[in-house]
Amino acid sequence: MTLTREELKRLALPLLIAVALLATGIGMIYSAGEGQRSAQARLGVAQSERRQNAERLARIAEEEREVNQKMDVYKQLKSLNILGDERRLEWADAINRIRVQRELLDVRYRVERQKLLNSVPGKPANVEFYASTMHVDLQLLHEEDLLRFLADLRASGNAYYSVKKCSIVRTGQAQGGTTMTPRLQAACDIDLITIVDRAAKG
Repeated sequence: MTLTREELKRLALPLLIAVALLATGIGMIYSAGEGQRSAQARLGVAQSERRQNAERLARIAEEEREVNQKMDVYKQLKSLNILGDERRLEWADAINRIRVQRELLDVRYRVERQKLLNSVPGKPANVEFYASTMHVDLQLLHEEDLLRFLADLRASGNAYYSVKKCSIVRTGQAQGGTTMTPRLQAACDIDLITIVDRAAKG
């Protein structure tokens, strides 16, 4: 089919419009593709930032939990008066109080000089564990008296009481008349442990 010049002139405008529309369509498709790729890239960045933020929040929550746990331990140690310098006067008062309350017949003790057990490096300073060994001699009516004495000593605070060893021997004496005489003699070595935080002292 052959078109005349007149027919070609009439088709020129619609052809130009068609070409223009086709070019516009192609441009829109390309632009939409670029927009989608840009949106996907932004979505990826946002997801990555969200993931990083979630990880940071999880780390913060874990650190907060650890700090709270350590604070609970610190408060417990503080309430027991284990932190800081040793308290020899309080130790003596506690032993005398226990002796009177438990009606122990005879309690004798001596405390050795304090010695460093361990130093734990930390920030900003070291935490140091000290022990003073206390030798205790008790006259007992019954074995239970020793267990009660040790339990009362631990409950008194002012140090962490670590029993190293205890020995009990019979004295050979018997109860006679109205006077209660001891049947047992106990000897114990007890470490009185205190904790010193050099950062807190500074």
